[in-house]
Amino acid sequence: MNLSFQNKVALVTGAASGMGLATAKAFAEAGAAVALADVNENAVRSEAEKLATAGHRAIGIRCNVADEADVAAMIAQTVSTFGRLDAAFNNAGIQSPAVETADASGEEFERVNGINLRGVWNCMKYELRQMREQGSGAIVNNSSIGGLIGIPGRAIYHATKFGVIGLTKSAALEYASRGICINAVCPGTINTPMVADMLAKEPDTMKDILKDQPIRRLGRPEEIASAVLWLCSPGASFVIGHALAVDGGYTPR
Repeated sequence: MNLSFQNKVALVTGAASGMGLATAKAFAEAGAAVALADVNENAVRSEAEKLATAGHRAIGIRCNVADEADVAAMIAQTVSTFGRLDAAFNNAGIQSPAVETADASGEEFERVNGINLRGVWNCMKYELRQMREQGSGAIVNNSSIGGLIGIPGRAIYHATKFGVIGLTKSAALEYASRGICINAVCPGTINTPMVADMLAKEPDTMKDILKDQPIRRLGRPEEIASAVLWLCSPGASFVIGHALAVDGGYTPR
């Protein structure tokens, strides 16, 4: 199986840390030119500069994925710099505090939906316009085990992640015959800054999640990166509209 991305261009959102950064590094190490995008401009530019210093082709772009104009500009900058777009990992997302559905606020719903669901739709829209013109490409959207199961107190977050899978499956059918593969990954509990914050704020909830995880450990960002690169590779060319659980065995119960 060939996981080389020589002469390819990849885009990763939420690339300043965690799964996004691990995936951007993996693309670069596999030979791709990489656009790293994140709302944290200083951090993402710093990480892109580190890759460039190591001999890779990389740029850092500030982008709020909830802002359609920002996303359009991100795609335009990527293509103007590198000439095309072959692979995209729509990873940017946020968590929502655990709260009963009846007690959640409309403002919180809009905030989380704007980034986790509207943000993925924004990115897909402009990525697909470029890939449709090229006649090729691969997109992986970051859903979650929260897109496959329900957990009390997490209705807002899970609604957005179920929505990501719906977007993925429908768009995948639209573009499969045009050389564009679209899939999703559904990470379990991964050792990222967001999960570290949850562990600190909700230790009892996180203990329960880890207790029910057969592998008995947190996942590593690099394990998600490996799944994303495979889904973007020729080896996964017959995989269309799939939501791949990468979760240490948590969801097949």
